[in-house]
Amino acid sequence: MKNILILGAGGSLAKQVIPVLLANPEHHLTLFVRNAASVRPFAGERVRVVEGDVLNAAQLSAAMQGQHVVYAGLSGNLKAMAQNIVQAMKENSVKRLIFISSMGIYGETGEDHGAVLEPYRQSAQVVEQSDLDFTLLRPAWFTNDAEVDYELTYKGEAFKGHSVSRKSIADFIGKLVQNETLGIRQSIGIAKV
Repeated sequence: MKNILILGAGGSLAKQVIPVLLANPEHHLTLFVRNAASVRPFAGERVRVVEGDVLNAAQLSAAMQGQHVVYAGLSGNLKAMAQNIVQAMKENSVKRLIFISSMGIYGETGEDHGAVLEPYRQSAQVVEQSDLDFTLLRPAWFTNDAEVDYELTYKGEAFKGHSVSRKSIADFIGKLVQNETLGIRQSIGIAKV
C-alpha cells in the first residue's frame, strides 16, 4: 500500500493525476483542498478528502501523517507553500516529493518570461535546497489534448517544446510515484516536441 497526499487536489492538473494514481489498487489518496466540493466525485474507499490550506502549517502537518509520497500542484504564495511543505515533510519523516514548477525558471527556454516566474524560481530553490527525495517537474503550457505524448529534459539542458497535455504530465507523475528511484533530486522539463 502506498499513501499519497495530493496538495492542490482541486486543480486542473491534479484532476488528471488522481485517476492515473487510482488505477493502481495499492494507492490510497488524501486529497488536500480548500474546497472539498471541488473533489467530491473522487471520494471513496481509497480516497480521503481533507479541507485545508497549505499555508496553515498545522493543517498541512496533520494531513502529512502516514503519507509515503507528496504531490504538490499549487498556485499562490509558492515560496511560503514550499517552505511549509518541506517543514511538514521533515516533521512527519516523509521523503518523496513531486513538486510542479514551470518551464523557464533557469532561463532554459531561451525566452524572457519576466517576473511572472519569480515565485516558481523561489519555490524551486526551497525544494532543491531541502534534503527530500524531490522531483521538480517543469511543464510547458498545459493543453486539454487527450494524447500522451511528451519528452523530458533535465536541468542544464535546453527546454524542448512549448505545450504538453495534462494527460501527458499525469502519465509521467504516475511513473514517478510507481518507481521510487525515478527522477530523485532532479528537475525535469516535460513538453511535447
